[in-house]
Amino acid sequence: MPNLNLRFACGSYDRIEALKDGSVRPDGIDLDMAVFDDPRALFDRMTASDEFDVAEMSSAEHIALTSTRSSPFIALPVFTSRVFRHSFICYNAASGIREPKDLEGKRIGVPLYSMSAAIWCRGLLRDDYGVDLAGVTWVEGSMDRAGTHGAPRRHSLAVPTRIETNSSSHSLSELLASGELDATLGALMPSNFGADANIRRLFQNYRGAERDYYVRTGIHPIMHLIVVRRRVFETNPWIAASLYKAFERAKYLALQRMFFTGAPKSMLPFLHAEVEETQSLFGPDPWPDGIEANRKTLDKLVEYMRADGLITRIPGLNEIFAEVGEAGTESQPSFS
Repeated sequence: MPNLNLRFACGSYDRIEALKDGSVRPDGIDLDMAVFDDPRALFDRMTASDEFDVAEMSSAEHIALTSTRSSPFIALPVFTSRVFRHSFICYNAASGIREPKDLEGKRIGVPLYSMSAAIWCRGLLRDDYGVDLAGVTWVEGSMDRAGTHGAPRRHSLAVPTRIETNSSSHSLSELLASGELDATLGALMPSNFGADANIRRLFQNYRGAERDYYVRTGIHPIMHLIVVRRRVFETNPWIAASLYKAFERAKYLALQRMFFTGAPKSMLPFLHAEVEETQSLFGPDPWPDGIEANRKTLDKLVEYMRADGLITRIPGLNEIFAEVGEAGTESQPSFS
């Protein structure tokens, strides 16, 4: 019986490199892979057309669609992008902001209010620093050019929220520099950070803040996951387990390459020191997939989405994810 051909689109990550070069192949599946540098462009194309069968997707966007029982996708518990977000909250020094509480009542730029990165930023500000965001005016737009950030579906919010669209001829970064915005947060740094001395990170020692956050909470924020078009999955439910195993194998090989000491695979001069420190904090697998290993993080994301009014019904994880049979995944490599 011939393999099933699936069109797959994803960012270019070390953890999917083995799928890209064909050294890992999912059982019974041939992947026709496209690589995207711009995640928003991929998400928009995935929701607007049937171009891809399997793709990287915003975790928040998929959860929101699932909450309304209108998602055309089912997810795999494979998390292609995870990022601590303390370092992505920036402000203009002339705004008077010096600490998190100073963000209250300000004008804050954000590519999309509904994006996963912004949800995590707002959640940590509320949870850890007691910031009341109810009086904030959110200005949505592209960080590095005039106009919008992609073309996502719009969802009505269940919580009163002041959101404006940046209709000026300037980017959010330019508005931050001119003082028309007090701060920005989300998935992208202001393009003029480092060039304009007034544009600063809210958390100067962001690495320490993010490390402390993980030690206290056990949460490594999830941004993106992998989705399968529901009609494809319902016709071929076996593909979920096959794809999951292939993603796990590809991640194992990426870790193995990163841990190899003979000739470092990255231009980071202190790569192996970083790897050792990461293992001491996160354990042998710093990037776990699967539902059980990520239940706390997923539950927190859903909690934050409800607090933001992005969802009114909390979907079960069995609605969000396909059953993949998580047992028997790769044991983790070590230095060699």
